Amino acid sequence: MLEGKKIILGVTGGIAAYKMTSLTRLLVKEGASVQIIMSPEAVQFVSPLVLSTLSNNQVLIHLHENNQWNNHIELATWADLMIIAPATANTLAKAAHGLSDSLLLATFLSKKSNIMFVPAMDEDMWLNPITQKNIDILTSLDHDILPVGEGFLASGIEGKGRMLEPEEIVLYVKENYGRTKSMSGKKILITAGPTQESIDPVRFISNHSSGKMGIALAETCYENGAEVQLILGPTHLKPIYKGIEVVSVATAEEMKVACDIYFNEVNIIFMAAAVADYKPMTRSSQKIKKIEEELELTLCKNEDILKGLGLKKKEGQVLIGFALESENEIENALAKLKSKNLDFIVLNSLKDEGAGFGYDTNQVTLINKKGDKFQSDLLSKKDIANFILSHLFS
Repeated sequence: MLEGKKIILGVTGGIAAYKMTSLTRLLVKEGASVQIIMSPEAVQFVSPLVLSTLSNNQVLIHLHENNQWNNHIELATWADLMIIAPATANTLAKAAHGLSDSLLLATFLSKKSNIMFVPAMDEDMWLNPITQKNIDILTSLDHDILPVGEGFLASGIEGKGRMLEPEEIVLYVKENYGRTKSMSGKKILITAGPTQESIDPVRFISNHSSGKMGIALAETCYENGAEVQLILGPTHLKPIYKGIEVVSVATAEEMKVACDIYFNEVNIIFMAAAVADYKPMTRSSQKIKKIEEELELTLCKNEDILKGLGLKKKEGQVLIGFALESENEIENALAKLKSKNLDFIVLNSLKDEGAGFGYDTNQVTLINKKGDKFQSDLLSKKDIANFILSHLFS
């Protein structure tokens, strides 16, 4: 997601500097080109040789090195993003007041936008009004100041001031600087996960859906610049991006209500949830006791959410359904495509090993309303999401 991005990582003299080895590795793994600039104090906490090896670039420290000038203006112009981490109280103060006593700060002053500070310090320093005022100054200049974590600090106390973990920093970079614009302006509605239909206060009817496929679609659409609304049934999983708006539901009726609320506002609808076809005719208000040898449940049909949306689909909206079949797969998927007025249907077969509920992988056949079929290999669900999107917009 960060392929081709050029990032300056400014490392300052705090104990959390040792985590820059992991941050560098993760940024490079995401496809970014990383140029590291260290403050002179930072070399006491992490090895320039290690960072140079991990970044595949010479680490820069001083304005003048080996009879050569390190051009801070060229560095600032080259970079798409500058990350200063750990951003110590000292560094925040110098940056807020325009001091330039190092190559790192000179580069910061030469770069006017796309600058991100990742603070790390002891709790008393973090809470000091002077530090908070410096943060306010930098924020007012449209620089990003990431929050601090809470936990054990280098001083031995427990409190606020911990630097975010490298994985959290990379996630923030991806969400705020790595999204493409290929789906910019698109509003997407996605349903995912199972529904639960109550029998009594402690029991319900459901299925094995994990929500992984729908969540993968939500994350992929969001990464490509779309505005994403995810209606999510009961699952322990959540999308990784905060910008994806999640509406949690439990029953098929709750999912229908949520779909009806958002349907008219969106361009593309992925109905990936495994909605229960039936629900108990009645729900006991008390827990059913194990008294009789047999227990009969009378079930009635849930309203067909997908068919209802197909009936009111507007010009320009694209409606994609999902089908999990165990026999006559293509025939059943085509019948569903036609009867529910879909533009595409994504077919899963229970016969495909490694696909379907619960797996991290999937294998699908995408069918459009002309009957054209596009078969995927067995791929990660994220790659399946990209496969689906590539054919939707081809």
